[in-house]
Amino acid sequence: MFVGSSVLLLLSAVAQAAPANFDQAKKLAQRIHAPEATSFYCDCAIRWQGSKGIPDLTGCGYQVRKNGPRASRIEWEHVVPAHHFGHQRQCWQNGGRKNCVKTDSAFKAMEADLYNLVPAIGEVNGDRSNYRFGMLPAAPAQHGACPVKVDFKQRVFEPPQTVRGDIARTYFYMADKYNLSLSRAQQQLFMAWHKLDPVSPAELQLNQRTRQHMGHDNPFISGNREWHLGYRPTGYGLVVSQ
Repeated sequence: MFVGSSVLLLLSAVAQAAPANFDQAKKLAQRIHAPEATSFYCDCAIRWQGSKGIPDLTGCGYQVRKNGPRASRIEWEHVVPAHHFGHQRQCWQNGGRKNCVKTDSAFKAMEADLYNLVPAIGEVNGDRSNYRFGMLPAAPAQHGACPVKVDFKQRVFEPPQTVRGDIARTYFYMADKYNLSLSRAQQQLFMAWHKLDPVSPAELQLNQRTRQHMGHDNPFISGNREWHLGYRPTGYGLVVSQ
């Protein structure tokens, strides 16, 4: 846990460097991920036209499931959905996400956290929705060569093996920083994914780039912190909104 002057230094860096809202975050995220970025779940090459990202669906073998217009564009997805970090806040109860954006500075900080944003094919972002991550061994593939599975009835989304560790470390970071609750089953799943898909050089590089804007790293990527069952989140990111 951060104490004393370390807290002040950290919060000062965050206040100076972090984006103030989701719109700013999306612009910074493009700088951080481009130009070599591929779409997060499907590993499709991205061509950028200004702020617009266009995935190479043919090159990666992606097949449109239902929504062609969204499949043809890149969207910035929250790995930890806004519903997860917003629905327990009072602002959400009084008017949903729009009200939280207008009235809750802590929610705005969570929504704009660059460590939680990834470039995703719009249709996949829409299909994932706010579903929980999980394993779906019996579910069929519905997006061509893109190795994701969705069970719309159970509201479960299975990501490819190559990003499961990245997802786990993002959840650990968001839960720790903003004092979010993770069920025992979620913790066990993400701890397994963290071990099976360890930090890669590319993830370390992205962590370093993001740190330049956020003012701090994801300690679960750098190895400064390790999640375990019973881990008590510090909630240090909520201090900036007080």
